[in-house]
Amino acid sequence: QVQLVESGGGLVQAGGSLRLSCAASGRTFSRYAMGWFRQAPGKEREFVAAIGWSGSITYYADSVKGRFTISRDNAKNTVYLQMNSLKPEDTAVYYCAATRSTISKDPREYDRWGQGTQVTVSS
Repeated sequence: QVQLVESGGGLVQAGGSLRLSCAASGRTFSRYAMGWFRQAPGKEREFVAAIGWSGSITYYADSVKGRFTISRDNAKNTVYLQMNSLKPEDTAVYYCAATRSTISKDPREYDRWGQGTQVTVSS
């Protein structure tokens, strides 16, 4: 089993960048597909990006495509979310998640979740 800890959130102006990291414990990280999700106040949790176990397959939500990049370093047990050209509507708590199943956009497929990191984008 893996445990996940996110970091890298913060306050940034619109148009700025942040890189989120998600560090995983355990020896089986490379067997997990990983995802990033976010939840804004009063809204449901939504998919942001996902990456397969090898890193060769990635999915993105339409709202972040071209601005966000997901990547992973299996040697460091870490998955990243590089966020560029940030907008106020990107403000949310960002969660990373892991699944032993195949890469997915559905949060119900993920059974390991981090505690979340706050991202706030000011206009």
